[in-house]
Amino acid sequence: MIKAIVAGAAGRMGKRIIHMIQQHPEITLGGAFEMPGHPGIGEDAGQVAGTGPLDVAIAGSLESAIDLGDVLIDFTSPQATLENVRMASARSLAMVIGTTGISGEMLVEVEDLAEKTRCVMAPNMSVGVNVMFKIAGEMARILGNEYDTEILEVHHRQKKDAPSGTAMMIAEAMNAELNNSKTFVYGRHGKETKRQPQEISIHAIRGGTIVGEHSVIFAGPDEMIEIRHTATSRKVFGNGAIKAAQFLVAKEPGLYTMDDVLK
Repeated sequence: MIKAIVAGAAGRMGKRIIHMIQQHPEITLGGAFEMPGHPGIGEDAGQVAGTGPLDVAIAGSLESAIDLGDVLIDFTSPQATLENVRMASARSLAMVIGTTGISGEMLVEVEDLAEKTRCVMAPNMSVGVNVMFKIAGEMARILGNEYDTEILEVHHRQKKDAPSGTAMMIAEAMNAELNNSKTFVYGRHGKETKRQPQEISIHAIRGGTIVGEHSVIFAGPDEMIEIRHTATSRKVFGNGAIKAAQFLVAKEPGLYTMDDVLK
């Protein structure tokens, strides 16, 4: 039986993943941890508040929980994930990273460290979204430069990064099929906003409690094609994370993607 450690146990995704693991027949909860002082932690010995009968004692750091499981599942923040992957790689703890917003030098370090252990990293763990990456890339290749491409992503008001990591991966998947000939444009503002043929435009909307929507529009001569993915619950991300954790158990050290998991 695989034992998982959940990072950010008091956050939205942390609570969801704990709930799902405790109902799963092939994976069990080895441990959980959360930043001390998080408002989601109850006063009674570090209990996760608001989960009813699924309350679970949690540690205050990965260091305190690292020996309790086989794989760490992390949907936290970029800086917290970086610290966790530093420790996980040093201790050869397998890791599933679903954190979004990791970029620049931080992304380079995370990828380098992840290579030293067994790690699946993806800004979106949804099976459907990862199928969408393939479809969008294939459509971009077939339709070519005669079709203008626009990406729209919609998320809840609390999301910290924009555009979403998923939107960027869609754009990169399409650009790769077009020999990286496109440039990315983020929104439109001002007087000189005429669309250029080499653009892939990415737009972000934030509001309410929307879990996540991603659309790709291909607008060509006298017709438009649209593909869309809508997440109606965070459960889709938890399902993907559990699949990734199961995938890692028998793997050699290295950095893997959800594409590897789905194959």
